[in-house]
Amino acid sequence: MWLDESSVFNLASYLLDRHVAEGRGGRVALRCQDRAWTYAEIAAQVNRAGSLLRRSGVERGDRVLLILPDGPEFVAVFLAAVKIGAVAVPASTFLRADDYAHFREESQARVAVVDPGLQDQIPGPTVAAGDDWLAAQSPDLDPAPTHAGDIAFWLWTSGSTGNPKAALHRHSGPVHCAEHYARGVVGIRPDDVVFSSSKLFHAYGLGNSLFFPFCVGAASVLYPGRPQAKAILETAHRERPTLFFSVPTLYAAMLAETDAVNPYRLDSVRLGVSAAEPLPPEIARRWRDRFGFELVDGIGSTEALHIYLSSGRPVPGYDLRLTEDGDMWVRGASLTPGYWNRPELNAARFQDGWFSTGDKFSLDDEGRYVYAGRSDDMFRVSGQWVSPVEVEAALAEHPAVLRRRWSAGRTRRGW
Repeated sequence: MWLDESSVFNLASYLLDRHVAEGRGGRVALRCQDRAWTYAEIAAQVNRAGSLLRRSGVERGDRVLLILPDGPEFVAVFLAAVKIGAVAVPASTFLRADDYAHFREESQARVAVVDPGLQDQIPGPTVAAGDDWLAAQSPDLDPAPTHAGDIAFWLWTSGSTGNPKAALHRHSGPVHCAEHYARGVVGIRPDDVVFSSSKLFHAYGLGNSLFFPFCVGAASVLYPGRPQAKAILETAHRERPTLFFSVPTLYAAMLAETDAVNPYRLDSVRLGVSAAEPLPPEIARRWRDRFGFELVDGIGSTEALHIYLSSGRPVPGYDLRLTEDGDMWVRGASLTPGYWNRPELNAARFQDGWFSTGDKFSLDDEGRYVYAGRSDDMFRVSGQWVSPVEVEAALAEHPAVLRRRWSAGRTRRGW
């Protein structure tokens, strides 16, 4: 689906109202904690949340801070903000009060919708998403006449120093990612059940668990707790997803969990996806041997919204180029137009539609891009530049190092 940035388009209406209007309202949209919600039920909750936001004074263009665990409440508020033409700004539920103060100050959010247990940590006006908090609101809500190029949501991304910065994303961005990556690479279908260990406040998790399944009318499994190996395996074993998304650190931890006597079965899964950090070949091999399906390795960033490089090849819809020093630049329709309130950084990282990812790559003999590490992670050994990725990959090949090393975890920053 190609979208002109000036055309009238509302992402929330596309992800939900379209399915209801075309007769798919009875399909399961979300499964969470032993309960299922249909597309029609989620659409009604989104409308109720949108009605509440408007009653709280939220107008078009205002920011709405979301601090909610993965679940139907997060989906309802996120899409409600987008539907009324406001800007959804999700944040982690695992942070501290000073982090939330930064998010509030940076975003100048008109209101924050928060988990009741976190309400005391959030400065400024808040709405607690408690029991029956939307019951009195209207289930009818017309979408704002937004345009494909309008900003729909922010995602926080951090570097090696300083407070997190916000990457701005358009209504059209998720559709581009879904068409080119979810459909074109992963092959997502309406009958799929998707489960992602990465949370909805991350770009990776937001695409996996919300944008991709809702674009095609598939079902998404949400887990509200911390993504720990045993809990993720138990959820996957019980919910029987067909597409599974996680990160190398957790894949390794799950392998360690199954080395004991735990009889987890993932035979419903036809494909797994790995991203956020390099996937060691040994982890991929052991996972295939244990569970019987392949892990597709991806590279992406919050700024690009999702994966732009899969198994060493550019995802369709994205252009890549390397500088002489191996620095990666990417261009594509899902790319952020820039960071909020960071003019100097925008000038350095964005040039003529291209984004400097901060990652280093090389090309192998078959023309595949090989990840070499972050530009600011490189160090010199005997006069040669060396990446920690190369060291870690070599260590991971040794079985005596593998389990202990990857249980600690190391994730690419900002994604």
